[in-house]
Amino acid sequence: MAEKPDQQPKAKTGGGVFAIITLAVAAAASSFATVYLLTPSAAIAVAVCKPDDQTMAQSKPQISPDQTYVELSEVMITIGSAPATRYLKMSLSIVTEKDGVSTVKAAEPVLIDAFVNYLRSVELSDFEDPGFYARMRQQLARRSELVLGGGVSDGVLITEFLLR
Repeated sequence: MAEKPDQQPKAKTGGGVFAIITLAVAAAASSFATVYLLTPSAAIAVAVCKPDDQTMAQSKPQISPDQTYVELSEVMITIGSAPATRYLKMSLSIVTEKDGVSTVKAAEPVLIDAFVNYLRSVELSDFEDPGFYARMRQQLARRSELVLGGGVSDGVLITEFLLR
């Protein structure tokens, strides 16, 4: 039984190109249908906030002529617990009335201690959250109110912030 060298094996006819085209058309149709059917039919209204003379007249300014800002000593702490390679450097000012300046200056070591105790409890991952900074300012203001009293402290300003 001798083999014939002229015969070549028959090519498979499975329609591979046709299957790929069919799959691509089906994927495109299902993607279109998903977007078309799941999109709300009503247009999404965009809220536009335009200034109004009446609203502007009712708003209360954040500063008053009697307020002053007492700058505290610079706060510098390490962040993290393992090898402390990151540090935070902050400069803070206390907002107070003009007659409260001497009270703030006298309580400066206690204020800085309260701020450092809070900042040492903050994790490095907290600083990556954009919403954290507003909460941090609230926490610092709360601690200044606890140390100085609500009648003396009107808030805390962060005048310098460096995280390395």
